[in-house]
Amino acid sequence: MAQRPVFLIVGGGYVGLYTALRLQKKLARGRAEIVVVDPQPHMTYQPFLPEAAAGSVEPRHVVVPLRRTLRRCRVITGAVTGLNHAERRARVIPLEGEPYELSYDILVMAAGSVARTLPIPGLAEHGIGFKTVGEAIYLRNQVLARLDAASSTDDPEVRRRALTFTFVGGGYAGVEAFAELEDMARYAITHYYPRLSTADMRWVLVEATGRILPEVDLDMAAWTVKQLTARGMDIRLNTRLESISDNCVVRLSDGDEFSSDTLVWTAGTKPNPMLTETDLPLDERGRVVCEPTLQVRGLLDAWSAGDLAAVPDLTKESPGATTAPNAQHAVRQAKRLADNIVRVLSDKEPMPYRHKYVGSVASLGLHKGVAQVYGVKVKGLPAWLMHRSYHVSRMPTLDRKVRIIADWTLASMFRRDVVPLGQVHHPRREFLLAAATGGTNQPARWAADLPAPKETGMLRRASGN
Repeated sequence: MAQRPVFLIVGGGYVGLYTALRLQKKLARGRAEIVVVDPQPHMTYQPFLPEAAAGSVEPRHVVVPLRRTLRRCRVITGAVTGLNHAERRARVIPLEGEPYELSYDILVMAAGSVARTLPIPGLAEHGIGFKTVGEAIYLRNQVLARLDAASSTDDPEVRRRALTFTFVGGGYAGVEAFAELEDMARYAITHYYPRLSTADMRWVLVEATGRILPEVDLDMAAWTVKQLTARGMDIRLNTRLESISDNCVVRLSDGDEFSSDTLVWTAGTKPNPMLTETDLPLDERGRVVCEPTLQVRGLLDAWSAGDLAAVPDLTKESPGATTAPNAQHAVRQAKRLADNIVRVLSDKEPMPYRHKYVGSVASLGLHKGVAQVYGVKVKGLPAWLMHRSYHVSRMPTLDRKVRIIADWTLASMFRRDVVPLGQVHHPRREFLLAAATGGTNQPARWAADLPAPKETGMLRRASGN
């Protein structure tokens, strides 16, 4: 190994950020060069995305800027599209410019996961995921814009389609987004839309299995279903999305068909597919096979953790059990991984990762939640407070913690902000309209004839659809 080894960290999410933070703290300045490569210049704290979508926190406050936080690291905004660890070379495509190869000595594979989609007709054209802050902003604007559309028309079919919101996937991400956005829409209609009633809305959650929230016990999941249905929300268990047509007609496996302007896909994730372009050992689910020490099995100077890593769960007796792909494990694994790298550099034996799953907390809207922590089951306001307390404590950097608490404090003092800013998704539309009309007083319907802005395609690619 070189006198000043190069650490390549692929991914700037939970594992990438926390590993780099730990390494730059533990290693003396100049001891190593740490390179972090990620398509985004920030890390997104995904548990706060539902609150960002609902307007409880500022979207900028749920992301951590990599360059500001990792001052002693080299941050490359781009994508690693493949690597050959035997030769210690990675193929990088930067945000701008030609692809190039990057040499390294020690690898940390932390590229995370992407949305797990299915070849369902119409999904790629009409669906939106819920893994990025851009998607959270888009969904907030989409929901509020649909309320505006419904309030501004007398056409019952247009109103019915606008006020129908469909979510596919009953895991934590799907249920939290579903509940938070409904809570926001209910508040908006009650206070600002006298021509609409909350009974006009239809919120449909489609789940292929017989339950939601697999992270908690069945009785807690059933209680959550009861709470959501009491709010008039439609929970479809043992049901699949079959298709969505060009005119936004959703067809389900139970035979039901209805029009919906909004389709959110939160039906799970899968390891980053770029792993197939590497020489790292993968299991049958496409995850990097790791030892309990977080070293990649059979390889020297290669480490991995997080969503894309198959890490043995030493707290379970069942053979082949691996740690769950969640933030709770990812943050702890990252710290153990960084510490183990430092130990190996000091000719010490690495330590195995062991962490017993604490439990889960979820928000179901303002002042509503569900939690199961260390076997203790909590519902309602106490669970909601636990959700906020736990996640703000896990949020990286003091700066972001303070900003989020300030957002919550201001939100408690003033009325909820329900202003849609849909123009951020099509910022050039007004300019294109002005250019197309040449300054003449043409009807506004010209806007419908303009080409779709590039931002729409970018958003779809970012969502993994």
